[in-house]
Amino acid sequence: MYLIGLTGGIASGKSTVARRLYQHGAVVIDADELARKVVQPGTPVLAKIAEEFGEGVLHADGSLDRGALAAVVFHDPEALARLNAITHPAVRELALRCIAEAGAADPDAIVVYDVPLLAEGGTADSFDFVIVTDAPRKTQLARLVDERGLDPVQAAARIDAQIDRESRNALADAVIDTDGRMAATMSQVDALWPTIVAARDAKRSA
Repeated sequence: MYLIGLTGGIASGKSTVARRLYQHGAVVIDADELARKVVQPGTPVLAKIAEEFGEGVLHADGSLDRGALAAVVFHDPEALARLNAITHPAVRELALRCIAEAGAADPDAIVVYDVPLLAEGGTADSFDFVIVTDAPRKTQLARLVDERGLDPVQAAARIDAQIDRESRNALADAVIDTDGRMAATMSQVDALWPTIVAARDAKRSA
């Protein structure tokens, strides 16, 4: 198995790059999807979140009110740290299980773990290869406002809650510039794929 860490700032095109890697044959594991699974109603993680932040972060049906929780944590670094301490270990455990299952199903698999907070988590060394999607702050802001409906203050807060571009890019084996058209982003992934396959093959034969 060849394990790739795919990361980047919010609204920097990770999903587009992950989708293209999948089209080339990679197995893609999405940390955001795993994060949604670990906070389903009835899970220990959701119970801990409600205990820590109050019943106000839940909908009437007992599911997580993401908007209410975001309003609590995104302007409060200490609260965000408390939330991360609850959710990150559960997501990491589920991710490791999914990665192991992918490797067991196909020892030659190229597995991509799409994880927004790879740099913040200090786990770059656990991957064979790291890809970073990169876009300027103004592009991230525009995407969050125009495509996701956030107001500019919310958008800026979400960007600022993440590590800076320079620190993230410094971890990369490859940086994909996502500031242009989608076709340009995909072309960069297409050009990178043979390098990934060759690296996988070299690891396999080592």
